[in-house]
Amino acid sequence: MKQPTLRTGVRWKISIAIAAVGALVAVALSLVVHNAARVSMLDNAREVQMERLLFAQRMYEASKPREPRFGTKVNDPKLPRELDRLTGRKRRGTYVQQHSSGAPDVWAAVPLGNGDVLSLHTPFADRSATIMKRLDEALVVGSVSVVFAGSALGVLIGGQLSRRLRKAATAAGKVAQGNTDVRVRDAIGGVVRDETDELARAVDALTDALHERIEAERRVTADIAHELRTPVTGLLTAAELLPPGRPTELVRDRARAMRTLVEDVLEVARLDSASERAELQEISLGEFVVRRVTVLNPDAVVRVVHESWVNTDPRRLERILGNLLTNAAKYGRPPVEVTVEGRVVRVRDHGPGFPEALLREGPSRFRTGASDRAGAGHGLGLTIAAGQARVLGARLTFRNAAPEGTAPGAGGAVAVLWLPEHAPTNTGSFPVMRFTDES
Repeated sequence: MKQPTLRTGVRWKISIAIAAVGALVAVALSLVVHNAARVSMLDNAREVQMERLLFAQRMYEASKPREPRFGTKVNDPKLPRELDRLTGRKRRGTYVQQHSSGAPDVWAAVPLGNGDVLSLHTPFADRSATIMKRLDEALVVGSVSVVFAGSALGVLIGGQLSRRLRKAATAAGKVAQGNTDVRVRDAIGGVVRDETDELARAVDALTDALHERIEAERRVTADIAHELRTPVTGLLTAAELLPPGRPTELVRDRARAMRTLVEDVLEVARLDSASERAELQEISLGEFVVRRVTVLNPDAVVRVVHESWVNTDPRRLERILGNLLTNAAKYGRPPVEVTVEGRVVRVRDHGPGFPEALLREGPSRFRTGASDRAGAGHGLGLTIAAGQARVLGARLTFRNAAPEGTAPGAGGAVAVLWLPEHAPTNTGSFPVMRFTDES
């Protein structure tokens, strides 16, 4: 079983990474600052405790009789073992005694001349504990602020990078659709140069190389087809002079098929060169389709759901309809249905449907999707139809119909031509619509 894929954007990945690093740094610095402050305050408390004890020692030695003052004690049984060992070596010192709960005790002890030990211990000052508490609160607030600020910075940086990558992906998608004039570097824009620009330059270089290769292949194909026109025409003329008979019919049939193939290849080359321009006319789409389908395929069923006037090239529209009807008659099964609804024309057969490769990648020349290529065509019909649709500024889509209770594709193939609301101009561009407020 395939595991589900969790998709996250670059923005959130960068934000999470910066927030995590910021949290680790903030926690580490907080611990260092906390410990440093605590050690400093304890060292200060120990120095103060020792000064108090030394002052109490002078008062103790000067008094008669000798009595410990200021909270000091002589030979305190609670004296920590560490200080006891230290004073046993005739040395004075301080010690911080930790407790499981509450503030620690700060001890100071000095040895006396008669062998006794004078000591003083007090709890860690409440004021110091309050300062440490406030310091901890400030560190927590600072750490949380750093995490949120890091997250915001990560969203900002990641958002900018994500936008550049999305622009690059959109531009690359346009290139994949055949628009080789698009430049990824120009699409992403920006002043800062980073790895995205290197990716854009690499894609642009690949696009240029691909465009040059496609253009070279188109020129070679067009040149070959053009050179074949004369000998094919001569062959067809010579075939017409042969005596009647079955061999003559076969020769003539193959010569006509070769001439049709050459003309189709030339048409594909012209469409690929993007030099074709539509000659626009205002026509009633439903009436036009009914008349042309009646001539192209009299057995097809035509239904006009909604009539519409369109500005298009009738010759190219007829070419698209003819190729779609021919494809439906050759690879599908009757009845072939043509439906006109507004600016949308649908051509459907009831055969096995379009091959998966065509649905996935679109029509491709010299590939029909049929297992047997003999007599099955050259795959140029739908390629030409799609190219003519681009010249009209229209969109040609392909899908398979599957009625309820049938296997996918059993309902036949459906080709849908979407004519644009605004037809392309003679230069291939689309008119700019201007709206004025007449109120």
